[in-house]
Amino acid sequence: MSRESILSAVKQNQPDGQALPELAPFHHDEAGDPAAFTKVVEFLGGQVIAIKSYADMLPLIKEHSLVVTTHPEFYPDGMRQWQEGDGRQLEKVDLAIIQGQLGVAENGAVWVTDDELQVRALPFIAQHLAIVLKSTAILPTMHDAYRKIGGPDAGFGVFIAGPSKTADIEQSLVLGAHGAKSLTVFLID
Repeated sequence: MSRESILSAVKQNQPDGQALPELAPFHHDEAGDPAAFTKVVEFLGGQVIAIKSYADMLPLIKEHSLVVTTHPEFYPDGMRQWQEGDGRQLEKVDLAIIQGQLGVAENGAVWVTDDELQVRALPFIAQHLAIVLKSTAILPTMHDAYRKIGGPDAGFGVFIAGPSKTADIEQSLVLGAHGAKSLTVFLID
């Protein structure tokens, strides 16, 4: 059979169109619960620390040797600000601190885009990752998150949930296999 006859046969045998399901029951108007978000993040192996100001992050920051951030308000003394350049310069970063746009209570994921990262490798190449998230930016479900992020101007973005982990055939859990070994979410009021 020729290509045209095959395509014609496929076109003639299409199933009837179906209306898309109604998604309104999945949408919530209320904000997400920070306590539920915290519970899921901790279940995934991360930690959530409530803070009142960026200065409250200093105890964790002081535990790490080379700390890099992309957000100007997170620069305490001695911290390196990320400068534009090759992401391979970040291979020795001990702690990366980035801003999150929104969190999802049902799965503990935090949405981060190019605007916050400046270099896409940063949250995955650093040994440890800290994300600063406004406690008012938590949504109940992924349906709500996709409704919020799915606009026409959406570029690169990634949901990050918990530290990187994998388990081999022998069921040995390995943290940091393909990303950060730990995740700390700073919830700021």
